[in-house]
Amino acid sequence: MKLKYALAAASILALGFAGTSSAEVDAKAAQALAKAERCTKCHDVEKDKKGPSFKSMAAKYKGKADAEAGLVKFLSTGPNDHAVVSKGDAAAIKNLAAWILSN
Repeated sequence: MKLKYALAAASILALGFAGTSSAEVDAKAAQALAKAERCTKCHDVEKDKKGPSFKSMAAKYKGKADAEAGLVKFLSTGPNDHAVVSKGDAAAIKNLAAWILSN
C-alpha cells in the first residue's frame, strides 16, 4: 500500500517538473532557417566542419542556464566574423538556438 502512494506521489512530482519545461522546439522551422541562412555551409548536426557541430555546441553548453540567451545574442550580433542571422525575427532566432542546443 505504501508503495502505491509513493508511486503516485512520484508521478505527480514528475508531471509537475515536466510542466515547467520551455516551449517545444519547432525543428522544421529551425532547420529551414539554418538552411536559408547557410549555417550548414560551416556547421553540421553530427560532425565538425569549418565550425563546430550542433551536437558539440549542445554538449558544451549543456546545463548552463544562460546557454540559449548567449547563443541568441551570438546569432543576432555576429561577433568574431560569424554571420548574423538576418532572415528571422527574434522568436525564430530563439527557436533556432533552442534547436541547436537540443541536438
